[in-house]
Amino acid sequence: MKIDPRKRVRDVAGEHIVIMQSNDAADMTKVVALNESALHLYGLLQGREFGEEDVVQLMLDEYEVDDATARRDAAAWIESMKKEGLIID
Repeated sequence: MKIDPRKRVRDVAGEHIVIMQSNDAADMTKVVALNESALHLYGLLQGREFGEEDVVQLMLDEYEVDDATARRDAAAWIESMKKEGLIID
């Protein structure tokens, strides 16, 4: 999987957001805000292929968490990012 290269993070009034335009006739613009941890992982993984184990390892390297916590949080981050359309397979 990889971060969708068409989605770019913008800094708006101190918030890190991704704005996604709909291709439909109706304006269905969606805004996704990223917290600092999500933004950090997003930046580290942008532009490369990665798997869940890569995210787990980044969490272990970057944060003071145990393996079980890193695995749980990595799975949740990936699921959330996929749900929002920010990660593509």
